[in-house]
Amino acid sequence: MAHGPGALMLKCVVVGDGAVGKTCLLMSYANDAFPEEYVPTVFDHYAVSVTVGGKQYLLGLYDTAGQEDYDRLRPLSYPMTDVFLICFSVVNPASFQNVKEEWVPELKEYAPNVPFLLIGTQIDLRDDPKTLARLNDMKEKPICVEQGQKLAKEVMKHFQNLKINVKIVVEANTVYARYCASALHGLSHLILACTQ
Repeated sequence: MAHGPGALMLKCVVVGDGAVGKTCLLMSYANDAFPEEYVPTVFDHYAVSVTVGGKQYLLGLYDTAGQEDYDRLRPLSYPMTDVFLICFSVVNPASFQNVKEEWVPELKEYAPNVPFLLIGTQIDLRDDPKTLARLNDMKEKPICVEQGQKLAKEVMKHFQNLKINVKIVVEANTVYARYCASALHGLSHLILACTQ
């Protein structure tokens, strides 16, 4: 990919349970098109140019597999990461719970000083009748914005020495642009609940 001389490179690694929409999030951002079918993790790496504050950056996007089978391999992609996106599906409460029980502890162990964003995916399914019926059968409900905000605050207790900035972002593309802007202005941590 062509990018201007002196463009700052940022490495973004996406983690989260399997089938929560990590690959779709990255593919739709990188290709400006949403994949219509389920895409297993085949989107290993992609680079996109972004402009923030009139400056150009090359954003390297790295997809990871969320299944337990990859627990030993996944951390090999963590060195030199500038930001992590921790994804959960708003219609998969187990993936939401795993943010606190699995993903934050893993990042705390392997990359304790790297900022991360908390991303709620599959927002469009929050009102889908079939999805709601499936959740109702399991006596569960979609994750709401307030739950995402509460989790963000709980997660930050593990990072007491870092500055907290909790926000709600409306568009997925804005997540990347806002992170780039905040990273460049020295914010230590930025947690977002994506509510598109």
